[in-house]
Amino acid sequence: MIRVVLADDQALVRSGLRALLANSNDLQVVGEAGDGREAVAVVTRTQPDVVLMDIRMPGMDGIAATRQITADPRLAEVAVVMLTTFDEDDQIFAAIRAGASGYLLKDAEPDDLRQAIRVVAAGDALLSASVTRKVMEGIVSGPAGVADRGRLTELTEREREVLAGVGRGLSNDEIAAEIHISPATARTYVSRMLTKLGARDRAQLVVIAYETGVVTPGRHPNPPERP
Repeated sequence: MIRVVLADDQALVRSGLRALLANSNDLQVVGEAGDGREAVAVVTRTQPDVVLMDIRMPGMDGIAATRQITADPRLAEVAVVMLTTFDEDDQIFAAIRAGASGYLLKDAEPDDLRQAIRVVAAGDALLSASVTRKVMEGIVSGPAGVADRGRLTELTEREREVLAGVGRGLSNDEIAAEIHISPATARTYVSRMLTKLGARDRAQLVVIAYETGVVTPGRHPNPPERP
């Protein structure tokens, strides 16, 4: 059973979300909050698997609440999905940098919402198609993060190839097929990179891939030839 907390300042929205999730045998709402500060308290108390977090809330907003949740070692297993009516670039980037594992607009289909919860609960990142496009084309302005390339010094060449795949939104299976390794090996590389780069999840690896220039918006990076 995947345990979920709902954080939104509109009671009607929370009621609708609760009703949607009630139709799934594997999803259970274990708490609700009407603002960011209450969300942090409820999440700390209930230790859910996933939080559906509104961005625009009175007092402490969803991004600040997400930052507090993801910074708390006791909540390391909690994944946050930002759920909002806004698709502005600065909100997307701020949410991901705060540690959000997913970002969906409130007009998402019910099945997409339920699947998003399952995806992030399994440890993967989730971004809607429109959001993914914005992240990939706008997360780096100007020349790709030349100043940040020093962050990659601990990565092997193979790990950089895998990071490029993650940055392009490929799954572990797709990365494995592209660079001719097993899916299990791809997962191992991703886990190592999370540790080496101090990233919480794949969403933050996407940010790092663009900020360091491993992936450049609009360009499909080819893996380096091997002897």
